[in-house]
Amino acid sequence: MTLSHDELLEVQRRMLRIRKFDERASKMVKRGHIPGTVHTSIGQEAQVVGATFALQDGDYMSGNHRSHGHPIGKGAPLGPLMAELTGKAAGVCKGKGGSLHLADFAVGSLGESGIVGSSIPIATGAALSSKVLGRPTVALAFFGDGAANQGVLYESMNMAGVWNLPMIFLCENNQYALSTPAHTVTSGVIADRAAGFGIPGVRIENGQDFFAVHDAVKSAVDRARAGEGPTLIEVVTYRYNEHSEGLRLSVDYRNAEEKAEWLSRDPIVQFREALIADHGFTAEELDALDADVLREVDEAVAFSDASPFPEKSVAFDDLFTDTTYVETLSRQERAAFEQKEEVPA
Repeated sequence: MTLSHDELLEVQRRMLRIRKFDERASKMVKRGHIPGTVHTSIGQEAQVVGATFALQDGDYMSGNHRSHGHPIGKGAPLGPLMAELTGKAAGVCKGKGGSLHLADFAVGSLGESGIVGSSIPIATGAALSSKVLGRPTVALAFFGDGAANQGVLYESMNMAGVWNLPMIFLCENNQYALSTPAHTVTSGVIADRAAGFGIPGVRIENGQDFFAVHDAVKSAVDRARAGEGPTLIEVVTYRYNEHSEGLRLSVDYRNAEEKAEWLSRDPIVQFREALIADHGFTAEELDALDADVLREVDEAVAFSDASPFPEKSVAFDDLFTDTTYVETLSRQERAAFEQKEEVPA
């Protein structure tokens, strides 16, 4: 698919927004400005934006524990996302989700989770709702190579295949589940597992190439939207930072040569070079974009700083509960029930 000048510039903007946002979040964790930890997508920006840029505004997606980049890739403003990381009331989840459990319904982000693989059936349910309601929307579930062996993935793929759902399962294979190399725990090629469910499986070897990722995901999205069912896509990529910010392991499980090779294929640097060499952009134009994104991140931090923490009184707001049988009884009936007496009909 050919993208316009403005679309190409927006792709670079979104990749830079992810990179600069995550770099700032990393510093804020280490300075104690963000409670807990964060998991950054630094190094995976082409894969994130390549996939999200193939979606339309009304399409759904679900993430995982490494998911600040997904809503940013789909166009979410940075201020409410940063406020969420710092636990502020102006955050996308009013400060209750934090880094690991944020959602941004405004861009179709149904949520992320620290429980490996748990968001996959949520996106599958969204795809089912699209089909049942006759809506032209699709759903995309992001998951890592560490979730590729979770049973919930295959239950979801089976349902999506049987019901021919408008669904894309996208494995962000950054080759390590925390410190465990994928090849030591995963047999075969992840994308090849699609054949067992009668659906297409696609493996993108160079996940640092925006165009390779975008073209593959766009084809799967078009196929799903046309009523042709789900697709499994595996994207081989690499995270530059540690599994989570501040994590210190006693053993360096990634050797220097491997890291250097992947660093030499920085997706943002490669895309910038392609914009200049092949698409008529100037270095000055892209430098201005860099500065603009940095200002945007600064503004997001200022937005977060200006927001108050949520009041204790709202701690249980926005929760859902089923009304139990006892709660439907009158005070007299409830007392009788609790004393194990016969309740009046």
